[in-house]
Amino acid sequence: MSARTDRSRRTPVARHGILRSPNPFVQVLTVLGAIVGVVVLSVGAIGAFTVWDSARAVEAAGVSIGGDDAQLPPAIGEIEGGVNLLIAGTDSCEGPNAALSGACENGDTDGERNDVTMLVHISDAPRRVTVISFPRDMLVPIPACTGQDGTQYSSMSEQMLNVSYMYGGLSCTVLTVEKLTGVDIQFAAATRWTGVINMSDAIGGVDVCVADQIDDDHTGIHLAAGTHTLQGAEALQFLRIRHGIGDGSDLGRISNQQQFMSSMVRKLQSDGVLGNPATLLNLATTAVRQVTSGQVVLSSSLANPQRMVQIAMAMRSVPYEDIVFVQYPTAYASGGSRVVPLTDAADVLFQALATNQPVQLSGGTSDGHSTEVVGEADGPGSTTAPSEAPTGEAAPAETAAPSTPAPSQSAVELPSTITGQTAKQVTCTVAQR
Repeated sequence: MSARTDRSRRTPVARHGILRSPNPFVQVLTVLGAIVGVVVLSVGAIGAFTVWDSARAVEAAGVSIGGDDAQLPPAIGEIEGGVNLLIAGTDSCEGPNAALSGACENGDTDGERNDVTMLVHISDAPRRVTVISFPRDMLVPIPACTGQDGTQYSSMSEQMLNVSYMYGGLSCTVLTVEKLTGVDIQFAAATRWTGVINMSDAIGGVDVCVADQIDDDHTGIHLAAGTHTLQGAEALQFLRIRHGIGDGSDLGRISNQQQFMSSMVRKLQSDGVLGNPATLLNLATTAVRQVTSGQVVLSSSLANPQRMVQIAMAMRSVPYEDIVFVQYPTAYASGGSRVVPLTDAADVLFQALATNQPVQLSGGTSDGHSTEVVGEADGPGSTTAPSEAPTGEAAPAETAAPSTPAPSQSAVELPSTITGQTAKQVTCTVAQR
């Protein structure tokens, strides 16, 4: 259980932080709901056909992202070839999401934006998973897009990445990332604030480590040094925090989210989750409800239980060291309130993925100095994370333990400007100094 003060209970769950930009939007990692929803709905569909009728409603809710009408094979089995899945976490003031944000109450919003954007790449055999996080404030070209209602949006030469969803929905965010990376994206999902709350409750919480006490009035989270099991609103607060950790930047927030996701992966792969039919049924049912209630949007290519099964089966046995979370490399633009892509460094990463080569991290875990390595996970169901996290400065870049490739394959060493961690690495969040 985490330690919180009385004042945290008086703070709105999702207050927008104070930003240097004129539009103070917050990054909310409701991507958690999409990732967990895709995986556990798949596994639940195998072992719990009581949710199948509800799952059929998921198909009807799918949206087109273009080129997503491929026929499914008749049998349930691991998907053939590689997979590229884009996940967007969006802000919203619709329905139950409005109560989670003080900005919604104040009218301090402007459309629905993809404040979290991630690309999940699952390689062909041998299976490896690489999750690339794209900073929301990164300045990129936005191509011409067509919204779900048929509205035509003109191309823009340079805008923040997180406006792509506002202009053309999920398909526009997919197209924007495809143009930036050169990657063909077959599947996509978007989820809102309530998705992370409901899915973290269903999984029974995720363990996180903080190196020293964290106090952040912007999100309302207050954590003592040590390990905490977070779920519900508190998990959402942890995923949103930036002012109370590292250098206070959005880049630091991404690394904090990577710590959360690494821990979540270890929990999902443990026997305590995937070996428990009751837990799987609860997760699958919750995931279906997120889609049918409109809190999670899936592309037509993904909104099929059989396809979800195939993707989940491709990920279920990937070793921790072959699950890598990285941040798209950037540099601060003039003025420091935006970042620009470092495409030369990014090309090294995407070329390695295209040729199915393992990657090896050479930089630190965080571009925003918000996490440090404290140990390694031994395998499913066990971890070497200490019960009380060490205090001190964040580990320098050269001390971060890189992922270890399989001996039979030559790994591509990524430029040090690409920060991140593997699921094998156990990291702690470092308070802002």
